[in-house]
Amino acid sequence: MSNIPELTINDLVVSVEGKQILNGVNLTVRGGEIHALMGPNGAGKSTLGYVLAGHPNYKVESGTIKLDGINITDKTPEERARLGLFLAFQNPVAVPGVKLSTFLRSAYKQVHPEDQVSIKDFMDRIKKHLDKVGLDETFLSRSVNDGFSGGERKRFEILQMSILRPRIVILDEIDSGLDVDALKMVADEIKESYNEEVGFLIITHYQRILKSIEPRFVHVLKNGKIVMNGDQKLSIQIETEGYDWIKA
Repeated sequence: MSNIPELTINDLVVSVEGKQILNGVNLTVRGGEIHALMGPNGAGKSTLGYVLAGHPNYKVESGTIKLDGINITDKTPEERARLGLFLAFQNPVAVPGVKLSTFLRSAYKQVHPEDQVSIKDFMDRIKKHLDKVGLDETFLSRSVNDGFSGGERKRFEILQMSILRPRIVILDEIDSGLDVDALKMVADEIKESYNEEVGFLIITHYQRILKSIEPRFVHVLKNGKIVMNGDQKLSIQIETEGYDWIKA
């Protein structure tokens, strides 16, 4: 497996409950690249994130999703995660009864079975990143996202990213529900994780987080299709002028 990951989305058409949402999406994200996917409400941004992660409610009508040349279009979410794909959810769900520390340990062993790290060293690793995302050690004994605020859930998504070390990271509206301090912490952790061996796709409605994490590529999704590509200047223009001027 090459150290430089590559996610390739080719002519992806997706429906949910019989309604077509994505209408032929094409996009390639490689290691060392930060892509931003923007678009108005209802454009299909979150749908793309869920489809990439393998959500069973979304039906791929045609097209392919490949990770490092492997066709993952029909693979399970677990198989995709083992290959290095990670999605930080817009609305992470609670998992009552599953301790945060147990969840992270189990997920890490599934994704990195080759790393026989001791429990002590693994816990030390978690504690280092806990502090960086602004969560204290009491969270380790709490159930995953159970009773967490919206901001705490987003911080935990970033904690998972930092611990699991995926090859392709998809962040779905990671900035929503975060105050200024939390946004800075999250952005700093993302920037620390950024290198040639990981590619980022940041799905966002606003330019807010893109001021801290400067994307090299910006794509606009409208009516289920990418209709415009550019760089960070495009995201700034969208913040000023909105989406109406961009024709599908």
